Amino acid sequence: MGFETLIYEKKDGIAFITLNRPQRLNAIDTTMSRELPQAWDDVKQDPDVVVAIVTGAGERSLCTGFDMLDAAEGKSQVGEEGVAGTLASLRFTAIQNQCWKPVITAVNGMVTGGGLHFIADSDLIVAAEHATFFDNHVKVGLVSGEEPVGLIRRIGMEAVLRMAFLGGTERMSAQRAYELGLVGDVVPKEQLMPRATELAQKIMENSPAALMASKRAIWGSLNHGLDEALELAWSIIREHTNHPDTREGPRAFAERRKPKWQRVTS
Repeated sequence: MGFETLIYEKKDGIAFITLNRPQRLNAIDTTMSRELPQAWDDVKQDPDVVVAIVTGAGERSLCTGFDMLDAAEGKSQVGEEGVAGTLASLRFTAIQNQCWKPVITAVNGMVTGGGLHFIADSDLIVAAEHATFFDNHVKVGLVSGEEPVGLIRRIGMEAVLRMAFLGGTERMSAQRAYELGLVGDVVPKEQLMPRATELAQKIMENSPAALMASKRAIWGSLNHGLDEALELAWSIIREHTNHPDTREGPRAFAERRKPKWQRVTS
């Protein structure tokens, strides 16, 4: 697939989505906002893809959110016609596109504003040592709303409010993000993609169908209280019971061989 603002590659079961506007710090413009859902749709539909890795071009930024220059010039209209300017127009991430394949985000630099969606909605996060996290919405007179609501499901309220209210005058370091549990690995920049790829390869040893069902259960639980979340998880478990992988896994274990998992879409 050819894109103007993304580098989209697939190799050995991994889809690599690279935000490719380094001259604008990988900010999201109208074109990128419409290309990201197309990329995620391909991830969903390709049975050879098990896991996706998201990163940004260059070493300065993963994503700085909406392109403020476009907005200032009145050119930015995020989302497809009919939903532009609505919540439905936010379709940057796998979760926002209901893609239940595992996603690893490799943070190659600063992340701010709307770029925090990629952090809030990621499954695993690897950050380069120089990465920073901040939110500059209030600095330019905008509401810090959607991104903090996503982040508060991952880290404590004080850390989220600090990010929202300080407007980027202080930035969360990669090490601090690790201490708060926002990221799982902090590595030198040259090890960023190798580590993300290593994690992807380990994930791919497992049943793709079980991975997707697990992601649905875990992320879905965040929309419910405990009792409802357990009921949801149990319904997904029961639904998965009839999948061939539930028999192939134990059989392969007993025969001391690698399992032959079924390919899936989402």
